[in-house]
Amino acid sequence: MKTPSLLNDPSLNRRLFLQRASAGVAVIGASPWLARAAAGANERINIGCIGTGGRASALMGEILALAGAQNVRIVAVCDVWQKNLQAAAARVKQKLGEEPKQFTRFAELLAMKEVDAVTIATPDFSHGAILTAALKAGKDVYIEKPMTIDLASANEAFDLARAKQRVVQAGTQRRSDGKYLGAAKVLASGALGTVSRFSVEMNFNESRWLRGTADCKAADVDWDAFLLDLPKRDFDPKLLRQWQLYRATSNGLPGLWMTHFSDTAHLVTGAKYPTSAVAHGGIYVRKDGREHTDTFVGLVDYPEGFLFSYAMGLGNAAGTHCTVHGTKATLDLEKWTVMAETKGAKPEPIAAEPNQSHMGNWLECLRSRQRPNADIQFGHQHAVATIMTARALETGRRQKYDPATRAITEG
Repeated sequence: MKTPSLLNDPSLNRRLFLQRASAGVAVIGASPWLARAAAGANERINIGCIGTGGRASALMGEILALAGAQNVRIVAVCDVWQKNLQAAAARVKQKLGEEPKQFTRFAELLAMKEVDAVTIATPDFSHGAILTAALKAGKDVYIEKPMTIDLASANEAFDLARAKQRVVQAGTQRRSDGKYLGAAKVLASGALGTVSRFSVEMNFNESRWLRGTADCKAADVDWDAFLLDLPKRDFDPKLLRQWQLYRATSNGLPGLWMTHFSDTAHLVTGAKYPTSAVAHGGIYVRKDGREHTDTFVGLVDYPEGFLFSYAMGLGNAAGTHCTVHGTKATLDLEKWTVMAETKGAKPEPIAAEPNQSHMGNWLECLRSRQRPNADIQFGHQHAVATIMTARALETGRRQKYDPATRAITEG
């Protein structure tokens, strides 16, 4: 098996291009927006950042690093917690020399006509509401993973993005990582034979997401803005700072971590939507008040003919494995090798494609009006896979997805 030569096959490159184009990586149809983008190719793009905490801060750093080359500016920031909001505004001013407008309510930021595009990096339960609001306001969007944790908003956002011809990049960065693109070529070449299983296991021996709350005071938080449509409740700094642990604000390990690997499975295999999912888990180690499992296993069946398994635990430090199993070879996405099934075979390295900046790709697409690497179609796919797995875990019942009706049901 000669993986490098397969990866340099021109006909294979063309097949992969056509596969990606048919899946949504294409120029958005001719429209007034496309004409406007072409005419204003050298104009400054103004960005608003909704959410300025941990992950959001990293996204801001990427934008600020690319601001000069891409001619973009952060003109507004939004966060319900003053500590994060003020730090973000000061950071932007120090880097760009301009102080951004500050908001605790995302609707006020979206009302700014000068804002062309927004990043959304807020607690998972709010992704759907803010994403659909941004699209209704005519903004292009970078949305952190998981795209949403409810199917209704995932469907609505997908339809809005297409109807309004918005550029939406999901925060599944592996779609811009050359190693994973190289792995996709290996599978497309047929080198693995018939693929039957995509297996992932992650292990962390820690009380993940158990952040301190001593510096989080009610007077510094726009609590009603944080709650959005959740039932009213008294200020709870744990819910704000440790939102990953609670059912009201996340769907647990499926959305928090499985998202990346679900999207990886879609990228590498070319699969789109799962057929069914089952799951099991419990709180076996981290009995610290969290409502979500610390140990979890999900099994997701795909119509392309393989089973995706995802396991995660917070009580052991064995690390991560990610392997794709075929009749001819096994692909290891942690060691980046292909091992043939033939006796005496040795692992061969995967030839990687060039890396791209995931944020840079989105910024470039804001001008070109092309669909980005992690277009909303792929975000919708990972949302379906993780939402149905989370439902299976919560209900203890097998979940099915119908792509024709875009509905998840038990059965």
